[in-house]
Amino acid sequence: MSDHKTIQEIENEIVEEFSLFDSWDDKYEYVIDLGKKLPLLEEKHKLDENKVRGCQSTVWLVADYANGKVHFKADSDAIIVKGLISMLIRVLTNHTPDEIINANLDFIQKIGMTTHLAQTRANGLLAMVKQMKNYALAFKIKNSMTHGERSAETKSN
Repeated sequence: MSDHKTIQEIENEIVEEFSLFDSWDDKYEYVIDLGKKLPLLEEKHKLDENKVRGCQSTVWLVADYANGKVHFKADSDAIIVKGLISMLIRVLTNHTPDEIINANLDFIQKIGMTTHLAQTRANGLLAMVKQMKNYALAFKIKNSMTHGERSAETKSN
């Protein structure tokens, strides 16, 4: 088996980890611990243009593209949100743009986050997912344009 896990395999791991906790207090504590383990984001990335719109708290999200894979880094001023974004990063980092765009991310619902988060936090979580998928789409488009797939351009001439 390869070292590279699929998005679904990582999602399943997270669902399994959350199944070990009996109470929501314990699950929240785990999310907080995940947030504390999130690597710090360099100050140079904490710019307005890197803020995720639609989040009640401040979330900075940056993405890099190398060797066909997208890599995310993020930070937040809210510890629960840091935990949520750390799970998204764990699931989506080091995957191709297509894998990220097509990911269902049903682990969020399976672990109960959609029903146990305040509405504003749930909206913020959706905004983070949307932003990550938008980055992946942008990398996919940019990559296709730099690799000669300019069929629309050549057809119009």
